[in-house]
Amino acid sequence: MAQSPFEFSFDNKRYHTLNYYNRTRFGCKVHKAALDCGFTCPNIDGTKGVGGCIFCDGGSGYFTAPQLSVKEQLSAELERLRTKHGDNVRVIAYFQANTNTYAPISRLRELYLSVLDFPEVCGISIGTRADCLPDDVLALLSELNERTALTVELGMQTMHEPTIRLINRCCTHEEFVNGYFKLKSLGIRTCLHLINGLPCETPEMMIETAREVARLRPDAVKLQMLHVIRGTGLERLSASGKMKLLSREEYIDAIVRQLELLPPQTVIERITGDGDKKKLIAPLWSADKIATLGGIDKRLAQLDTWQGKFYHE
Repeated sequence: MAQSPFEFSFDNKRYHTLNYYNRTRFGCKVHKAALDCGFTCPNIDGTKGVGGCIFCDGGSGYFTAPQLSVKEQLSAELERLRTKHGDNVRVIAYFQANTNTYAPISRLRELYLSVLDFPEVCGISIGTRADCLPDDVLALLSELNERTALTVELGMQTMHEPTIRLINRCCTHEEFVNGYFKLKSLGIRTCLHLINGLPCETPEMMIETAREVARLRPDAVKLQMLHVIRGTGLERLSASGKMKLLSREEYIDAIVRQLELLPPQTVIERITGDGDKKKLIAPLWSADKIATLGGIDKRLAQLDTWQGKFYHE
């Protein structure tokens, strides 16, 4: 493979990996410990919608053990990581399942601060919606940002309103952007989630979303393929034959074109996703993560391209 021309890399990658970011910021490998606090979502409880987004699989927390307390979950995850990697593990406590700012402020404060009691925790990541950031939550996040390495993760998925309505996100792009800039105004590290292959979206629509992300200049991005998971609304839509899933080659092509547009400073925290293999209906190729990652690296090298090659401020 050709030598990488990319600045933010020490392993010949042509995009800004999370491993590079963590090692340069924390000086070591850092793991994420996924937590489920039993939150719901305004798109589930009827406040804004019911059923959640059509791809939602129980809040995307299938790695977690919600029957345990947050401290018990974190202790169990630390024990698993020590068994695999040795005693000196460092972790980001990842509040993952459902909308993790959608609760009374007293409960949020208790939960967020409780994980800081663990010396292995070097930061916190909070997954939420851009329309669930009221002033008291923003004040708490700002306080937390002064105490630890905080990241807030927002589910953007797409910028296209017809798709937003189709996937039942119940949050317009304008609302999303407003919430995003509230976080940025407070200096809070923010990571945006995008999904490629959403129903009725063309490759050019996916590229337009990447251009919008480049305009927003987030600190980090998570990119993934749309997964059809058993029991979701997307399963029913897929069974109707009204949507076409991307092939691995089409997905790789979309990722490469998106990377070329994104700022090189933006960390790519994920470049392909992990669907629950016990429930995964399609695309089955997505279960082979190594082949997808290798295909992206190979395509970038073949085209002699890299993250930010066509980015313009």
